[in-house]
Amino acid sequence: MALIRHPDSGLFIADPAVIPLKGDDPALTQALLDTALDRMILSASGWRGIFAKNGDEESPGEEIGAAHGVMAGIAAGVFAEYLKRKSGLEHPQVIVGMDTRPTGPAIADPLIRTFLTRGCGVRFAFITAAPEIMAYARTGKAQGFVYISASHNPIGHNGLKFGLTDGGVLPAAEALILIEEFRARMADPQVISQAVSWVNFGDMEALTRVYTGLQEIKAEAYGAYLDFTRELTAGTGGGTAENPLLEVMTRSLRNQALGVAADFNGSARTLSIDREFLSSLGLAFYGMSQKPREIIHRIVPEGESLEPCRRFVEQLHRENPAVVIGYVPDCDGDRGNLVFWDEGQGRARALEAQEVFALACVSELAHLVWTGELRFDNKGNALRKAAVAVNGPTSMRVDRIAKAFDVSVFRAEVGEANVVGLARKLREQGYLVRILGEGSAGGNITHPSAVRDPINTVLALVKLLTIRSEGDRKGFFELWCDLSDQAEVYHPDFTLADIIAALPPFITTGSYTPEALLRIKTADHGLLKKRYQELFLREWEERKDYLNDRYGITGWSATAFVGMEEKRGLSQFSDAGRGGLKILFSTKTGHTPACIWMRGSGTEPVFRIMADVEGSDKRMERDLIEWQRHLVTQADQAGD
Repeated sequence: MALIRHPDSGLFIADPAVIPLKGDDPALTQALLDTALDRMILSASGWRGIFAKNGDEESPGEEIGAAHGVMAGIAAGVFAEYLKRKSGLEHPQVIVGMDTRPTGPAIADPLIRTFLTRGCGVRFAFITAAPEIMAYARTGKAQGFVYISASHNPIGHNGLKFGLTDGGVLPAAEALILIEEFRARMADPQVISQAVSWVNFGDMEALTRVYTGLQEIKAEAYGAYLDFTRELTAGTGGGTAENPLLEVMTRSLRNQALGVAADFNGSARTLSIDREFLSSLGLAFYGMSQKPREIIHRIVPEGESLEPCRRFVEQLHRENPAVVIGYVPDCDGDRGNLVFWDEGQGRARALEAQEVFALACVSELAHLVWTGELRFDNKGNALRKAAVAVNGPTSMRVDRIAKAFDVSVFRAEVGEANVVGLARKLREQGYLVRILGEGSAGGNITHPSAVRDPINTVLALVKLLTIRSEGDRKGFFELWCDLSDQAEVYHPDFTLADIIAALPPFITTGSYTPEALLRIKTADHGLLKKRYQELFLREWEERKDYLNDRYGITGWSATAFVGMEEKRGLSQFSDAGRGGLKILFSTKTGHTPACIWMRGSGTEPVFRIMADVEGSDKRMERDLIEWQRHLVTQADQAGD
């Protein structure tokens, strides 16, 4: 049977007649399998590793090694049994999709074959953005999904994300069950023969139906995502008559043009709803790098990766001054960081990830006030409990924004599953939680979505610009100015630059800057933090006079973020384990102007640190991040 060419992307997918795993393959030994597993990172945020056959993390090759084929088959077998238990069905349906990494099809093939062998029906969507496959899963046409992606990691990496039908990845506790079952199966002496038997599926007719039916499945996924996004935006099934907010936004766009540019960077969003949906609102839409796998720069949408989009926006703005926003998604398309046209500087510039999330928070909290979901008494106290759920390293700028709306901020450990789980827990406790996310990574999650989505981020900015004051009804930006005691800042002809200037000023170390990344040897992160505490306490005594004289810092407290739990007033730093650890610095009045944070990545072989400083004194951020690097490095070397 010939290779099947995908109708939209033009990419070849697989040859169902070719057996992907052979038991006598010399690359299939337990030692090679153990090595491949040891190099994988298994976490609630996803299972990731270098899948490219040559082991190069920057490899554009399409082949994977036999050991990774075995792991894909075993992962599918474990998830098939998990779905049967959760659903109570003997033959559950599972959706399989992928981002645009070259190794995606080679991983999908053993997954699909194993699912069929284990009695599951397979709906293969091929290239689909992460929010798209999760919106499709919400429709109930399947009992779960597997998404093949390594998110923002380099192109030679790949991995797996698992979920059910709630529109997000598995909660951390459920993900741990799957990881433990996978590890146990991988330790079985019969793992290779088992994987080979599962992957070498014999029903060619069923396998061929999966591959030849993918165009129909992709259309279903696309449609489900489009409908869900319309409902999320309008709140009432997508119509304008029922929702005055959407009516005001679309009317504003008719009266004052606004354009958006996307640097797709060959991501899964090249085959998603972006152009159709944003254009339907009345936005002028422009795209670049719009072919799947047309990856022209590094995948993570930070720093230099935003430069092509910045130049694109400048070019477009010269031709059409309405173009003022640009976004860049990562490979799976579940987040997008932004560039914008700065009227004051007369050029386009990139926004930091923390700025993007802060803007989204202002917009979505103002949304609640504008719609009447969040009201205040005559003293400015909110009449219902509302909250924002974020991760540990999200800047304290969000706390300042939330305080203006009398909204609480709750923090979880890094990992989208942790933040989504925390938001669900808060809703069960009676909190209104519209916006959540990981400010350190950019993008946002707008309820009822359970995954970051660049369309929601762009829409947050579009609402800030289009829901303007009319008569006695204040628009989003004027609401923010009033509630944050900046009424004098507001003027009717404001631009996005004016909104950004009205944010609480903070300087925060970027998650992907060289200063934020460390390579450490200590495998036991609890032990590392114990050594760190000893060093910190000693050096605090040496530095406290300097910190007081220069920055007014007189005290500190420690907080740990483990899963969905925030542990304040930590006395033993080692209690943070592999979770996040934050040191909050305070002044004699009890104000918290700065903090430092650390955590080993669950999806990359790096250790991240951060400093977060209120105000505009870059020296303070430099002082604190350099001290943090020194402390973590010394704690790591103390074990030599």
